[in-house]
Amino acid sequence: MTVTELMSYDAALATYDPVMGLEVHVELGTKTKMFCGCSTELGAEPNSQTCPTCLGLPGSLPVVNAIGVESAIKIGLALNCEIADWCRFARKNYFYPDMPKNFQTSQYDEPIAFNGYLDVQLEDGEIFRVEIERAHMEEDTGKSLHVGGATGRIHGASHSLLDYNRAGIPLIEIVTKPIEGAGERAPEVAKAYVAELREVIKALDVSEARMDKGQMRCDVNLSLRTGPEAPLGTRSETKNVNSLRSVERAARYEIQRHAAVLSSGGTIVQETRHFHEEDGSTTSGRIKDNAEDYRYFPEPDLVPVAPARAWVEELRSELPEMPRVRRNRLREDWGVSEHDMQSILNAGAVDPIVATVEAGADSVSARKWWMGELARHANESGTALDELPITPAQVARVAALVSAGDLNDKLARQVIEGVLAGEGDPDTVVEKRGLKVVSDEGALSTAVDDAIAGNAGIADKIRGGKVQAVGALVGAVMKATRGQADAARVKELILEKLGVADG
Repeated sequence: MTVTELMSYDAALATYDPVMGLEVHVELGTKTKMFCGCSTELGAEPNSQTCPTCLGLPGSLPVVNAIGVESAIKIGLALNCEIADWCRFARKNYFYPDMPKNFQTSQYDEPIAFNGYLDVQLEDGEIFRVEIERAHMEEDTGKSLHVGGATGRIHGASHSLLDYNRAGIPLIEIVTKPIEGAGERAPEVAKAYVAELREVIKALDVSEARMDKGQMRCDVNLSLRTGPEAPLGTRSETKNVNSLRSVERAARYEIQRHAAVLSSGGTIVQETRHFHEEDGSTTSGRIKDNAEDYRYFPEPDLVPVAPARAWVEELRSELPEMPRVRRNRLREDWGVSEHDMQSILNAGAVDPIVATVEAGADSVSARKWWMGELARHANESGTALDELPITPAQVARVAALVSAGDLNDKLARQVIEGVLAGEGDPDTVVEKRGLKVVSDEGALSTAVDDAIAGNAGIADKIRGGKVQAVGALVGAVMKATRGQADAARVKELILEKLGVADG
């Protein structure tokens, strides 16, 4: 096995200036494919969602999906792009087994959106502007399943199976201009850009943008040069990176690999590369010595797309509040720091917290439960926070029960556990499990008397001025009531009965 030489990251950045280009493919959430009426629903039997058009059979004719065009315009507007008065599709010709037509219907020199930018916020609050070259419409390919090998890749496989259900699903490809000036923060910028882009796409409601489901994937192009004024170096292209962490790791690894090659007098090969999640490395894929000739030519079976200016402006007026603006507003409303807001964003908790507040909870309680108990359950189960089997309204109800004194935090955690286990809504779980706080003063008084009588020595210490010892008696009462007493009220009763002032 060949060992790839890497230069230390600090040494690489002391010697070279990194330049990146990021190409992000977003799978649109339309009900039908880009050029035919086949369903885009996931999980169907292989090759059951196909027709002559998406299979490229002779005589079939494509028709443009209007929602796909609308989604492309929305994305372009949200990325501060110019929207073309007139654009058209082209045929990108190349052979690959999972592309049944032997060409991809895409856009080449006439994209629907171009010349934009996206401002991204780094973890320390710095704003970095990423320039957008273009956002264009195209279609996805099918899916190859390589069978019989150890890695799931074509090398070593005994045979391959092809599923064309995905062929023709609408894609938007968003291509940045060369990202310069990021220096040692280049990997962080790459991650922040893809993260912010994902939030924009989700806010527009044009895609779920789930990277783990392949609905959004990033190609990381990277090259090194000797300084900001030097010519651009030869680039590598790490394909189909499918998580934010991996985007950062891929950029970092390639910086170290390029630097090691160049410092030893070697030459960077222009190629595609595969990213490996297990160790963050990349390996060579396909050599691209020269720019490939895809023999682009205008798609003869589709008319040009010429969005009316009035329609474009109508779509602009309907754009939602952009994620960074919304986050800043929420951060001020909630009174949290930049760091805490970044943690909430990283956990995927912004929308659940907002929905919980809208359901009646205060923001402090909403953050507490989503970022605490629920985040723990999500991590343990490997589930996205917003996919846990509990609704914001149910979390708000738990918060209300705590606020009303019907539950303490310990009991509330048990209620959440019950809801997640499918035992019903919070009130049903409270009823079934008998979890309400013991608020009957008579019952509490009896439990306190028993605790004092059973711990006479501790009671004497408290009477003698060691008020901190009251915790032991509170613990005894909580144990006797199975944690269902109000600890604060128990402490008050103990001190009252012992004739000691609190504090």
